[in-house]
Amino acid sequence: MIKKAFIDLGTNTFQLLIVAQEGSSYQKIHEDSYAAKIGLGGISSGVITPEGIQRAIVALKYFQEKLTHEEVATENIFATATSAVRNARNGEEFCNEIFTETGISINVISGEEEAALIYEGVKLGTQIGKETSLIIDIGGGSVEFIICNHDRVFWKQSFEIGGQRLMDKFFHSDPITPRSVQLLKQYLEEKLLPLTNAVHQYAPICVIGSAGSFETLVDLYFMKNFGYLPPTEQVSFDLPIAEFYDSFLKIVSANHDERMALAGMIELRVDMIVVAVCLIEFVLKRYDIHQIKVSNFALKEGILSKQLALHSF
Repeated sequence: MIKKAFIDLGTNTFQLLIVAQEGSSYQKIHEDSYAAKIGLGGISSGVITPEGIQRAIVALKYFQEKLTHEEVATENIFATATSAVRNARNGEEFCNEIFTETGISINVISGEEEAALIYEGVKLGTQIGKETSLIIDIGGGSVEFIICNHDRVFWKQSFEIGGQRLMDKFFHSDPITPRSVQLLKQYLEEKLLPLTNAVHQYAPICVIGSAGSFETLVDLYFMKNFGYLPPTEQVSFDLPIAEFYDSFLKIVSANHDERMALAGMIELRVDMIVVAVCLIEFVLKRYDIHQIKVSNFALKEGILSKQLALHSF
């Protein structure tokens, strides 16, 4: 067996997955995340701030301790950067500084590649089924939409309307004002026109939410109804539509402290989840979708899936 590590350098969160791979099968060894928040303070002006770069270095040095402990060889570390880095004027400088400080080489991928990998990741952990579904991955910098079934992708696109960008544009008072929610929805109506056309063509009947805020919505659902968090080994969930709307109303009407008091909420997502649920609610109502599944698998599992397909060991 050979150990491999997959790092997703997200705009808000860095994620680490270490596995032992043998041929086309794998065993998870370690999983971790770090709130690097590299989009904070600079994403809307197209830069990663010096503070953001320092947070990234701290996060990756933290991951490096795990990689050293697990004896993962440098050539088996797959680090991938997305929206914040690919759109930053200093994106190349960021990657060079990370490499100098940590020795970790970063692969910056396009929005199209990101969407394709998210599909592979979701498919690895979730029964997508024969019916047409709409996968949504809400990152800090971009949002990926993939219309698909288990066999194929019909349409996919990445939009630069991630949580940090939406917060910068619309989340200026806490709780968010009804007027801001209205302006946010008008903005989505305009920006998501290509998605609207694709939905009319392919008619998905289910939303599959990929990780991020969707995971927190599942945690809120479990805590409210069962009094405990979902089992860590479970990676795919059905989220009742009524439960989503219940959480949506609580989240958009609450301030920071009130949201933090919701059982299952985490500090990392307590603010960004406001714009995330507005986006989810827009999609459900605009496209008349009444079913939500949630996958804890996303980009890093998509890269793992590609490695498994190579049968490389």
